[in-house]
Amino acid sequence: MRFDLHCHTTASDGVLAPRDLVRRAAEKGVEVLAVTDHDTLAGLDEVRATIAAEQLPLRLVSGVEISTAWEHNEIHIVALGVDEKNPLLMDFLAAQLARREARAQEIGRRLEKCLIPGTYEEAKQLAGDAAVTRAHFARVLVARGIADNMQKVFKKYLSRGNKGYAPADWPEMAAAIAVIHSAGGLAVLAHPSRYDLTAKWIKRLLVVFKAAGGDAMEVSLPQQSPGERANLGQWAKDHDLYVSVGSDFHFPSNWTELGRHLWLPKEGTPLWLAYPGHFGLSSDEHQSLLASRAT
Repeated sequence: MRFDLHCHTTASDGVLAPRDLVRRAAEKGVEVLAVTDHDTLAGLDEVRATIAAEQLPLRLVSGVEISTAWEHNEIHIVALGVDEKNPLLMDFLAAQLARREARAQEIGRRLEKCLIPGTYEEAKQLAGDAAVTRAHFARVLVARGIADNMQKVFKKYLSRGNKGYAPADWPEMAAAIAVIHSAGGLAVLAHPSRYDLTAKWIKRLLVVFKAAGGDAMEVSLPQQSPGERANLGQWAKDHDLYVSVGSDFHFPSNWTELGRHLWLPKEGTPLWLAYPGHFGLSSDEHQSLLASRAT
């Protein structure tokens, strides 16, 4: 089965509407999909309605990607299989969106000091009903011709240490994990190799994440070497964490696609084998996946 357990829509900072994202996922052969917008569940109703109305061959895992803080780093946790109506989760995400709005306004002020006015208003218009993120600011600056691409915008303006960067008051990992578990979900450490941390610091992060109740970590994303996947899989195994996969899809590109290149290394145990009910697996499917993993 083809799993993709991390992707984004226009409900946060993706460029495809929820209905278009699930259509694309089905076209690409994804069978189990988690839509995990940043700090919001807002796109899931449209996703679910589209799957049902068009009878798409997709199993939806309700998800959300939550921003947290650890040692002055912004760490993302993907929540999978949550109860979308859980009151603790709903209150927690409302507070997250308030933090995002305060941060966006501050980024706008800091860019204005860099003689780049009006970016908050343009980013807000671009985001529509979604919370404004740094990605929206980056698209505004690219559209203005201030940089050639979003990566250069982040490098010059929006990453830590640059004039347009504003820190966010994110909660600690343990608080987010507790809320995820209260909503019946599983907590997955997102893209651990993308935090600009050394191997030593990643391992320290894994110790803290596991101690806080974390369940799994992503070990397979597009554009990874086999060696990197093997290392991440082994680290997950060493820290008693299950392994997960996710494209972190935001927009169609040559290097990131829904469901593409998400094969798992032999190291580690897939999260869906430990919690088949969270992923809609029948007993026969579970046994088949267990057998294929053993070969």
